[in-house]
Amino acid sequence: MSSYFTDLAQQYIDGEWRPGTGSWDIIDFNPYDGEKLASITIATVDEVDEAYRAAARAQHEWAATNPYARRAVFEKALRVVEEREQEISEVIVAELGGTRLKAAFELHLAKEFLREAVHLALRPEGRIIPSPVDGKENRVYRVPVGVVGVISPFNFPFLLSLKSVAPALALGNAVVLKPHQNTPIVGGSLVAKIFEEAGLPAGLLNVVITDIAEIGDAFIEHSVPKVISFTGSDKVGRHVATVCASHFKRSVLELGGNSALVVLDDADLDYAVDAAVFSRFVHQGQVCMAANRVLVDRTVADAFTEKFVAKVKSLKVGDPRDPETVIGPVINSSQAEALTGTVAQALAEGATALVHGTATDNLVEPSVLTDLPSDSALLRQEVFGPVVFLVPFDGEEEAVRLVNDTPYGLSGAVHTADVERGVAFAKRIDSGMFHVNDGTVHDEPIVPFGGEKHSGLGRLNGETMLDAFTTMKWISVQHGRSGFPF
Repeated sequence: MSSYFTDLAQQYIDGEWRPGTGSWDIIDFNPYDGEKLASITIATVDEVDEAYRAAARAQHEWAATNPYARRAVFEKALRVVEEREQEISEVIVAELGGTRLKAAFELHLAKEFLREAVHLALRPEGRIIPSPVDGKENRVYRVPVGVVGVISPFNFPFLLSLKSVAPALALGNAVVLKPHQNTPIVGGSLVAKIFEEAGLPAGLLNVVITDIAEIGDAFIEHSVPKVISFTGSDKVGRHVATVCASHFKRSVLELGGNSALVVLDDADLDYAVDAAVFSRFVHQGQVCMAANRVLVDRTVADAFTEKFVAKVKSLKVGDPRDPETVIGPVINSSQAEALTGTVAQALAEGATALVHGTATDNLVEPSVLTDLPSDSALLRQEVFGPVVFLVPFDGEEEAVRLVNDTPYGLSGAVHTADVERGVAFAKRIDSGMFHVNDGTVHDEPIVPFGGEKHSGLGRLNGETMLDAFTTMKWISVQHGRSGFPF
């Protein structure tokens, strides 16, 4: 595993592995034990420019390549991931502090998205549209946008880099990827290495490991990329969207959430508890779809709460390398401090701690809080970690109002014995995704993934990848002769 952190601690530009030329290094730490994994000299504005120029040069020939030939690259990339799965899993555990379970979950989804990319290469279709002009034929072509800039986050960096990179490449584009500075290997250079081994021509995928302190907005302002695909916080996403709009670029934004899991009065409580605990605590709660809030009908609140608290208390916190560990470290000390502050603020506002976890370095134990005042800002913001708010409600109308009372609208879930009751409930929620009798954390390769309100713009997965990474071109052919007024 260590060779990944030594061999891949570089920039990848125009098919070459090379150090950055910045004046400082990004230090890649293991968030569990603080071990230094790698030191990477950052990329400068000049290297960002070189990466985009290389992508632009390579893209035209790639777009002209037969899509059946392009498809072969993704088939090989999938085989590379399958062959290296154990090694990649170890890297995820070390760099992210992800548990064994989380690494397996991320790798399973990554392979599914690579399988979909194989098919996506053949998906673009043209159209012939009738014309009111005699003798005219209207052809509409679906063509690549050109170059796509991808900015990936730290929580599921391998999956969420691949989720944009693979479709964009499959559809005939070139890509420049900027991974999060806390996960430069898993989210960046590892992805490049896999595609290099899969035979992707040089220049089509470039990885720049850098920081906005060095490059500012150069990555999104650059004249070459036509689309920026960003996954991260709504605060940064708002800035990305603003800069993109001012430079006439398309932005695809997968942002934060404040999802609720709702337990109605007829729910299977044991099952709902299992779904709620997973939805909040998978990968330490560092998931945009995680259930920040668990809303429970007051008639079953006591019974649910007793079972929920007991299960949360049973979760093992510790070394993510231990297969029994459910909750490993959060990504860095600032996240740990923010979570400690969130719990302290909730208690100061009058909340009751049913479980009050402590923090040791980056290991943050679960906290279960209830009785938070209904006007608390904490109920409306994203909490990125193992802290959950239990909120009782009286009847469905109040439940709908509480679920929607947030600036976010990403995911959610409802539990009920009546499936159609659940579907009717889901339809009333202002979110891009909602699940009946399941958890809040789901992603599948061919369903539209994305949010409403502050949770993002646009969708990814399946057919929506065509909207994200291609554009339409109208070419008309006049087979006869047009008449002109002068």
